[in-house]
Amino acid sequence: MSDTPAIVTEGLTKHYGEVKALEDLDLAISQGEIFGFLGPNGAGKTTTMRTILDLIRPTSGSARIMGLDSHYDSVEIRKHIGYVPGDLALYKKLTGRELLQYFANLRGGVDWTYVDGLADRLMSDLSRKIGEYSSGNRQKVGLIQAFMNKPSVLILDEPSTGLDPLVQQEFQAMLREVAADGRTVFLSSHTLSEVERVADRVAIIREGKLVVVDTMEALKDKAIRTVTFHFAAPIAEEVFSAVPGVRGVEVAGSAATVSFEGAMSGLLRAATDHDVVNLTHSEADLEEIFLAYYRNGQPAEQVGA
Repeated sequence: MSDTPAIVTEGLTKHYGEVKALEDLDLAISQGEIFGFLGPNGAGKTTTMRTILDLIRPTSGSARIMGLDSHYDSVEIRKHIGYVPGDLALYKKLTGRELLQYFANLRGGVDWTYVDGLADRLMSDLSRKIGEYSSGNRQKVGLIQAFMNKPSVLILDEPSTGLDPLVQQEFQAMLREVAADGRTVFLSSHTLSEVERVADRVAIIREGKLVVVDTMEALKDKAIRTVTFHFAAPIAEEVFSAVPGVRGVEVAGSAATVSFEGAMSGLLRAATDHDVVNLTHSEADLEEIFLAYYRNGQPAEQVGA
């Protein structure tokens, strides 16, 4: 694995007339990384992916994939990527296998043992015509075509659409295998739990602008969490209110529920000065972090990058 980033964008901008779909986006995604890209509909996720792939031209700025310019080297780049668009469209009169054979020929051939293994893992029947598939089964074929040539970079726009939970689990295992092999995944998904399970880093985009990029661990550390302490005797609110990082305290008799951010060490020291009989701790999940950036139309300060 080289030090060349898998994907780099510099000042990437796309305007449709007066509509600013993407504004001055700077990203650097490493080889071997699973990178989650989050935002609601209209935030600019799909525009970002299509612009990186040179499917649409940017208003300004540039993108590179594996060190290659996404526009001038677009033909060479196609040999190194797998892509699942958010609006997946397939040839309905072909069977799943015929469609994959078509893509395989475009790519100069593939290892069919590997392709059949992917079909087995995703529980995909390739003998039927695409037009007879459910949306979930069409999505499986789309995933197989993206993975089949073992690309250096996978760019996946809402790839879990229509997949049942068991297939989603297998798909997540496939993503981890790609990363373990030193290859890269750029993943846009509305399934926040999926991104949380697989992503090394996450970016959140809002109204075409990048809001934050950080590791899952760092985002959780910056998020507001809660812990409830149960003591042997009634406790005063003042025990916790002056502790650094504490954002709120609710006391009910011998129980205290504390909202806090950052490290727990100070909180625990304050608690253990008293007779703690039990505690419960609530970790912030990715959905809570994501919503914090959109609540009331403004990013929440407690989750700042």
